[in-house]
Amino acid sequence: MTTANDNQRTQQVRWLDKFLPLLGITLVTGGFILLSWFAYLWLTPGIAPYQYQLINEGDASKYPELELEAWPTLKISKHEIRVAESDKPVALAYFGQREQEAPVLLNWENHTGEPLIALERKPSELSALATAIGKHTSPNALILAWWDTSRQIRLLSERNTLFNGHLNEPLIIPARWQEQSDTIRAYESNIAQSAPTEEEYKQFRRFTEALVQTPETGVAQLRELIDSSQEAYLVIHVSDLYKLGLLHPDKFGVAYKNYALTSNIHGLITHMKVEMKEHNYSTYTLQSLSDRDIRVFFLADEPSTNTLIAQMLPFTDKPPPLDLKAAQLVYQQGGYWVYKLP
Repeated sequence: MTTANDNQRTQQVRWLDKFLPLLGITLVTGGFILLSWFAYLWLTPGIAPYQYQLINEGDASKYPELELEAWPTLKISKHEIRVAESDKPVALAYFGQREQEAPVLLNWENHTGEPLIALERKPSELSALATAIGKHTSPNALILAWWDTSRQIRLLSERNTLFNGHLNEPLIIPARWQEQSDTIRAYESNIAQSAPTEEEYKQFRRFTEALVQTPETGVAQLRELIDSSQEAYLVIHVSDLYKLGLLHPDKFGVAYKNYALTSNIHGLITHMKVEMKEHNYSTYTLQSLSDRDIRVFFLADEPSTNTLIAQMLPFTDKPPPLDLKAAQLVYQQGGYWVYKLP
């Protein structure tokens, strides 16, 4: 005999038979959603500790401070670099761009007292370099230079360069931002609208390794990167010293310090010699930042002075670049030195 209690128990069993699978599906689905959310948070880059803010844009003729009179129709965009903890921009960035091409950083003004993203250079030196390359090299010539210089040369002189991508090597950021380096790299690549290939990264690494070899070995390694019969030039800027030291600290020791220019040149030289003595540096060279400031690059030891890049630049008490036998010096403008590769 079936009672009301039996019917109730039967209905409860049936309800549980339907509910339990539904509950399992719900839990599994929820688990997948939760895992997907954590994966999104893990793989998606966070927010960089600074932001580019577009201030204005227009033709190069509207930005006389860049000294780009020879490129009046080049599109320029000016950005302030902002951080949350400061009411004032920590830097200014000027990008140049042709139609349907990625923007190229042409000038960087650092308003802080520490290295940040890029190292400053005089705009007049870049425009003079690009003009000389466009005038005195053949259209088929290949230019080897640090990736940022390469992009500038390609934009302004329209010559082929070995490196065309925004490689972000080395990443120049304060120590407090090191944990956010991946986020910063992703942000910089997004701003530059550039996605270099893995092969380009490998070639650039070989390029930098050649610069820390002895001159003869280094030039031979540079030639291995390109066609042996191709007309090729190597462009070095004095600020490449610091960047090379960041990439190869075990092979190349370098430091820098800024000084204000004064009428007392002898006093300034004394300060440099004191700095060398305190840190046991081997030699130094200068970079003019403006009419008021200079930057002094110090090499840490004698092995660093024997490298290809060091012997391509003028260092105190060292043989001048004109004496270099491994490559021929063909042009010099400010911090830029250009050599024809044999």
